[in-house]
Amino acid sequence: MAAAGLRAFGTKGPGWLRRSPWAPLSADFCSRGPAGAGRPELGPRPTSARQRDGIRNIVLSDPKKRNALSLAMLKSLRSDILHEAESKDLKVIIISAEGPVFSSGHDLKELTDERSPDYHAEVFQTCSEVMMLIQNHPVPVIAMVNGLATAAGCQLVASCDIAVASDKSSFATPGVNIGLFCSTPAVALGRAVPRKVALEMLFTGEPISAQEALLHGLLSKVVPEDQLEEETMKIAKKIASLSRPVVSLGKATFYRQLPQDLRTAYHLTSQTMVDNVALKDGQEGIKAFIQKRKPVWSQ
Repeated sequence: MAAAGLRAFGTKGPGWLRRSPWAPLSADFCSRGPAGAGRPELGPRPTSARQRDGIRNIVLSDPKKRNALSLAMLKSLRSDILHEAESKDLKVIIISAEGPVFSSGHDLKELTDERSPDYHAEVFQTCSEVMMLIQNHPVPVIAMVNGLATAAGCQLVASCDIAVASDKSSFATPGVNIGLFCSTPAVALGRAVPRKVALEMLFTGEPISAQEALLHGLLSKVVPEDQLEEETMKIAKKIASLSRPVVSLGKATFYRQLPQDLRTAYHLTSQTMVDNVALKDGQEGIKAFIQKRKPVWSQ
């Protein structure tokens, strides 16, 4: 399912390189996605990405614009998410950001009537694609948040499989205050937190703290700012040490069973367990446990 979902959106090959501010990572790569609608991509690339030991870090790299999810940013992010998604060397993705704002959401300058409705539609369609790609991706995606995440930026956090934030972070869907209700962010937010919490955030636009976000399920963990990278990498390294086929199968099945009724969910997951046992890594893990040794994964 995950692979099929990715193929539906297409894949892009590697392109020009740009250094990431994430110093510990090496083996630089970057992929250039399409600039869209026949327009060439101009100026510095708004995201950067590097990979090491199965962990890819994608960085929103436009702090002067508060890492706004402009069309260029969304396409760059989409390209980075799709880059060699089926590679056995990729085990986990981390999405982080430069500067004090994780992401301020859509670039409002792109949403004025100076742009056509077709352009506006492309912005929201591309954003929706990016959010769905995260869920459909074969490896876990972790948001590492240090600062403010609003509107589509909050949507991005809610869309990730795991979200770790510093205690200085906050989250909001403030579109209602400027006459643009956060309807698309509500899709991810409403699936991450209880309905009444989501609706209070959407109706008032008021931010919630990292601790409140943790309490309501928007975040997996909250840590002091100086421990954020260490804690996120601890989770990422643990995932990277595991079997990619097993984790990929588990992730796809988890999202498939969520909307099902109880009987259907158990039928689906029971068959998945049978399929998991039949995997090479499924048998390797079981035999390694019985033989009291570390498993040697195929990927």
